[in-house]
Amino acid sequence: MSRREPALADRLGALREAVEVADGRLAVPEVGAARALLAKAGAREALGDATVVALAGATGSGKSTLFNALVGAEVSSPGVRRPTTGTTHAAVWGGDGADRLLDWLEVSRRHRVEAPDPALDGLVLLDLPDHDSVRLEHRLEVDRLVELVDVLIWVLDPQKYADAAVHDRYLAPLAGHAGVLLVVLNQVDRLDEPAGVACRDDLRRLLDGEGLAATPVLPVSARTGAGLPELRAVLERRVTARRAATDRLAADARGVAGALAAHCGTPSRAGRDPGRPGPELVEALAAAAGVPAVVSAVERSARRRGARSTGWPLLRWTARLRPDPLRRLHLGDEEARTSLPQPGAVAAAGLRTAVRHARDEVGADLPQAWRDELRRTTEVTEERLADRLDRAVAGADLGPDRTPVWQRATGVVQWLLALVGLAGALWLVALAVLGWLQLDGVLPVPEVSGLPLPTVLLGGGLLAGALLALVARPLVRAGARRRARRARRRLTDRVAEVARAEVAEPLAETRADHDRFCAAVQRAGR
Repeated sequence: MSRREPALADRLGALREAVEVADGRLAVPEVGAARALLAKAGAREALGDATVVALAGATGSGKSTLFNALVGAEVSSPGVRRPTTGTTHAAVWGGDGADRLLDWLEVSRRHRVEAPDPALDGLVLLDLPDHDSVRLEHRLEVDRLVELVDVLIWVLDPQKYADAAVHDRYLAPLAGHAGVLLVVLNQVDRLDEPAGVACRDDLRRLLDGEGLAATPVLPVSARTGAGLPELRAVLERRVTARRAATDRLAADARGVAGALAAHCGTPSRAGRDPGRPGPELVEALAAAAGVPAVVSAVERSARRRGARSTGWPLLRWTARLRPDPLRRLHLGDEEARTSLPQPGAVAAAGLRTAVRHARDEVGADLPQAWRDELRRTTEVTEERLADRLDRAVAGADLGPDRTPVWQRATGVVQWLLALVGLAGALWLVALAVLGWLQLDGVLPVPEVSGLPLPTVLLGGGLLAGALLALVARPLVRAGARRRARRARRRLTDRVAEVARAEVAEPLAETRADHDRFCAAVQRAGR
């Protein structure tokens, strides 16, 4: 296995990509199994191209007798008391470097076959402990080596060939490994021909039902030697091909990929942009960020400023008694906290609901493991969302903070009218003083339509100022509403940016990782 075929290299590369994508996102045992397989593949590749074949079976199945018959020596001692085989035995046909391979397999009992058959050069044959041993450590040893060997030969006997323990625990789960699995029906010498045919047919039926139709069944008698040439020929073909390790790893990769595929949903729909926040999410975040309060403050501040600019000058000082509602919020510095109140229960609930809806929309067709990852993503987002929203509102550009030209012009007119009225008032005062001094006839008083000019100036100035203020008031309110709408758009844009960066994009990134993960799993399992 020093040179892997491209298909296996691509398969393992895809599996490695899937593990890298899932790392830190999917807390499922299948990812651990994939990681273990990649470690196994790397180690196996470095240990040469020997073919490791394991004989596995139950107590009394005759696998140790079969092992000795294939080796041609009494290496593994068969017996009738449980457990009959407690330690894994290894027989090696030639093959330099087998010791390193057996060290990796943690098999200490080794036998090198004398005068080995050249056709079997590179074969490492293992006699495993009984899978149904009463000793737990023996069963664990079988489970460990079943995962590591290249070819697995299950030795069954006519009495227990249908035992659920072997079929349910070992054979059925290896349905995807039919190409690296061989079933031997041993001790056929104990059956007459009709019984032997019936036994093989029934075993074949069981294996076919478990998805192992491609797994051959060889009738053998280790005691008489019947079927041994056929079994040896199968081993020779496997050893000569030098593909057993590659085929086993490919089958393992397909199996692991199939298990990982359970955590794959449908790919993202074309044309859909999960990184763009929906209006419901933006609206909920805007409410939680206090955008309505800021917009209201902008409008009231604009109305207050407009009233000061267009109102009667002599009463403008009263507006200073009320603080500017916009200045009280301490906006304009993104690094400082605003004075906006914390979102109320309704706004906070709306925020959580909108985030949950955005999460559910992205993960509607995803398996539970990825929905859990989306939930963890939004939990992290919600922890820092309030601060990000406050900073976004604090740093928002609410538009130019200057009085419109028409309001300044109206203010100038109001001052002129106030001066006119003041001139009339002073004139009347002067006339009153002259009358008190009995000098009222000294200065003539012009009249306008029968009214003294000072009176006209005073009344006209006051009346014109009041009318101008009344005319300007709806215009000030309309301008304040326009400025509030502009502020709302700019604030909403800032909130939408937060929604995109803190909610939509993390969810979209998780969704994209799911798609990458599933594409890699599909390549690994094809």
